[in-house]
Amino acid sequence: MHIDDKGGYHFTDTPKSADYIPTPHLEAPEPPVQSVMRYAEIIASIADTYGVRPELVQAVIRVESGFNPTAVSRAGARGLMQIMPVHIQKHRISDPFDPRQNITAGTRYLSDLLKRYNGNLNLSLAAYNAGPSRVDHYKGIPPYPETRQYVQKVLSCYKQYRRMEK
Repeated sequence: MHIDDKGGYHFTDTPKSADYIPTPHLEAPEPPVQSVMRYAEIIASIADTYGVRPELVQAVIRVESGFNPTAVSRAGARGLMQIMPVHIQKHRISDPFDPRQNITAGTRYLSDLLKRYNGNLNLSLAAYNAGPSRVDHYKGIPPYPETRQYVQKVLSCYKQYRRMEK
């Protein structure tokens, strides 16, 4: 956000000057059931393959992209699970916007993080957001507001999806 000399407010997700200051993220509306259901079968199959609860994958997708398969972040993360370019190469993804490829890479990475952190959801989600080197450096969730909020949002969505499955 930037307030100009005349008091006008300007909002952007791609600031072009240092005059812009970050604003708090607004809660995204619950994606339509059709968006969640469109990927439910793919998520269930891939989650089972990598030993991750499908509700957790759904929660990550909801927070990362709002179930938008063409989402691109300012850092260059792509697709439903917001796969970073380094992981696109590492997992040999030919099309990061293909839902199956994207969910496979994101779920595999999430599974690896869960193993690395002995099933600790907080640390695994923090590493998914900020990177495992940051979690290891701080020996816990890094002190970044974005990462702390991310972990809480994903956990909240995860609990909501778990309640819906019961």
